[in-house]
Amino acid sequence: MEAQTKQRATRKGNAKQSSKVKRPTPQKERNSVPQIQMLEIDSIFPDPTQPRKTFDEQSLHHLAQSIAEHGVLQPITVRKSDDGFIIVMGERRFRASRLAGLTTIPAMVRNYVDTKVLEVQIIENLQRKDVEPTEEAEAIQFLLGRYESNEIAKRLGRSENYIRQRIKLAGLIEGFRVFVRNGEMTISLGVAVALFEPGEQQMMLESIEGEYQVHRIKRMIESRTFDLTKACFDVRDKTLVPKAGACVVCPFNAANQGNLFGEGKMVCTRTSCFENKKTKTFMKLLKRVKKEGLKLVPNISKYWMEEEHNQWVMAQMEKVGLEVHLTNGLDILKQPIEPTLESIKEEHRHYEYTEEELTEFLDEALESFAEEKNVWDNALDHGFEKGILLETDTYLTQPVFVKVREETDGGSSGAKSLEKRKMSECTPEEQIIKINAREMRKKQIENNNQFKEVVDMIRETDYIDRKKPLTTDEMVAISISLFENNIGFYSQREHFKDFFGDDSRLSHEELVARFKENFKKETFHRLLRFLLTRQVHLGESNHTNDLTNRSFYIAMQSFYKDKISGIEDAYAESRQKREARIKERIVVLEQQAKAFKD
Repeated sequence: MEAQTKQRATRKGNAKQSSKVKRPTPQKERNSVPQIQMLEIDSIFPDPTQPRKTFDEQSLHHLAQSIAEHGVLQPITVRKSDDGFIIVMGERRFRASRLAGLTTIPAMVRNYVDTKVLEVQIIENLQRKDVEPTEEAEAIQFLLGRYESNEIAKRLGRSENYIRQRIKLAGLIEGFRVFVRNGEMTISLGVAVALFEPGEQQMMLESIEGEYQVHRIKRMIESRTFDLTKACFDVRDKTLVPKAGACVVCPFNAANQGNLFGEGKMVCTRTSCFENKKTKTFMKLLKRVKKEGLKLVPNISKYWMEEEHNQWVMAQMEKVGLEVHLTNGLDILKQPIEPTLESIKEEHRHYEYTEEELTEFLDEALESFAEEKNVWDNALDHGFEKGILLETDTYLTQPVFVKVREETDGGSSGAKSLEKRKMSECTPEEQIIKINAREMRKKQIENNNQFKEVVDMIRETDYIDRKKPLTTDEMVAISISLFENNIGFYSQREHFKDFFGDDSRLSHEELVARFKENFKKETFHRLLRFLLTRQVHLGESNHTNDLTNRSFYIAMQSFYKDKISGIEDAYAESRQKREARIKERIVVLEQQAKAFKD
């Protein structure tokens, strides 16, 4: 990006120097103004490199009627060619003049080199109001190679933010451009999609299966964008992930691409980088609390501890030797915030209170704040210790004071529950229970790590290149994987009700062993055939334009050829009738067009 900027600056400088050397005097300029000529309309041809590709037919006919009545009021601009003249500016007037039946048209003949022609055409087209947005975006992207964005804005009479948004729109992949061209997708939504890298856009496009779904697209954008003002890390830090640099200057920060999400709003559109920075920040936090002797409290209750991301956070804490406490077993003091009249008004905004009543509410809130502040200031004297409360989804933190809650267990007054007590506070029998519980947790973590290491090792071998047929163990593994991960709950019950049999009392190891013992290749084939019927692409994809669908269509011919032929015949008959009607209509239109020319 820096290199492109330098190249534009160099071209800009050269252009300025060149203009200083070659700029004609005012007298020469007056003498070089071309005269208006009446040229034969048949000697003039549209420029095949013209960046404008679309013309509104209705407005073209309206212009033709005006020209038939009043003539061409503004001459077109052309340049000479071997066969006559090529249009530089005014193709719309030229097309309308032909529709109006004119044989000549007023024109100014200029001498242009090809690159200059293209630039003039682009600027002339962009100054119109009916330019198709994606064509406009491509044209502005072309000009960006010659001028800075602020210069383009001045030339076109547009705001700089408008130009920046169109530059971003140029990055929209073709599949989404179709939605913009036909008016289904708004330009602002198109720009929001264009913020993502082409690969990410392609995944979004494939997930909607060729059908425009505005709410789904918006949800995908929301799930892939992150408000940097709420990030758990310093967006100015360029050392956190050195290759990515600081977020404030990153091209994937929407604030650096124009006000796409609001005035100056910083939104990250690169999921992998954002998540990487979050993880790095969390790892640095673990080192800090370990070094400073703070108590790190993940905001996890016992009801949510089995969530995958919560399990990962707890595992990382245990890995560095930090004790994990769930929030429902702790007394947590958060730093109180002093209330203001504005905050009281916001709190009661849905009610019609007088200013006097709001002031009374403020006085009460200030009294409560003073009490909470006193508790906060003296927390260490009441058995609390310094800690940090961690939100496990965002990794945002806030300073707190924490204390293990004293709860009664089995009616024993003042006794803490077993899981909350330290080893020194437990009886020998209770210590055995705690030791066994810790050992079970360690075994789970070890098994997690062991399995990951095995998988990583196998992925690095030539396993997938083996030329031998699948073994029974492999087919068993594939069958269970397909059943568990690719077939929904209701399909499992409808089509594979007895897949495992009665598995309520079996361990995973016993379940796999029994499935292998009773395994039949027919089960494996049935799974594959079921998935074959479910993983075709519908919507805008069919058996003529999609490779997956075509292979499926051919495969089914050997089983249901007669039924498929019946469906094909019905569609062929309908198609033939429609094509016959179209052919008749075209003949009539061709006759009308010929009569219009004559």
